[in-house]
Amino acid sequence: MSKAEKTKQHIIEKTATLFNTKGYIATSLSDITEATGLTKGSIYGNFENKDEVAIEVYKYNADLLGQTLSRSFGEEFPASKDKLHAFVTFYRKNWQTVFANGGCPLMNAATEADDSFPALKIQVRHSFEIWMKKIAEVIIQGQKKGEIHQEIDANRYASLFIMLIEGGILLSKTMGDQRFLYHALDKVTHIIDHELIILPS
Repeated sequence: MSKAEKTKQHIIEKTATLFNTKGYIATSLSDITEATGLTKGSIYGNFENKDEVAIEVYKYNADLLGQTLSRSFGEEFPASKDKLHAFVTFYRKNWQTVFANGGCPLMNAATEADDSFPALKIQVRHSFEIWMKKIAEVIIQGQKKGEIHQEIDANRYASLFIMLIEGGILLSKTMGDQRFLYHALDKVTHIIDHELIILPS
């Protein structure tokens, strides 16, 4: 990695929690220089403007979350049911860390970028599409293996899981009460066990 690439990565890593906590629009150049210990000239020497920093930081935050979630869908859990349960368990075990770092980066960025930051909105939409595709693929694999009912619409359930979990995160973070997220996760678990999975006869 070149010196310029290391500086760029330093800026991204040092401001990742800052942007996710304070906001991609509200975070100022002064906030960035304070977090990184670099001058404005150094920031602009590596990024065209603050929006470019924000986009790259969002990609970094979303990628970290994506890598963690992908482990739930790995070979460690051979059955589709186990993969889906591991996905839910990630949130049960890690909600405090997620909240401490500002909450879900996808939801935070989506809320901000809807009208005022179209370039960021494109990135967020792409992240949600990837997330839904991964969940849908697990369901489809389960159908091929005879573990999940054939009539299930994989894309519909993938989007439903995301809506429930993101809504749970939003309410829990706003109300300061993790029970809302737990209610959402309980509902997802119930759907997996009682609507998706083919029970032994």
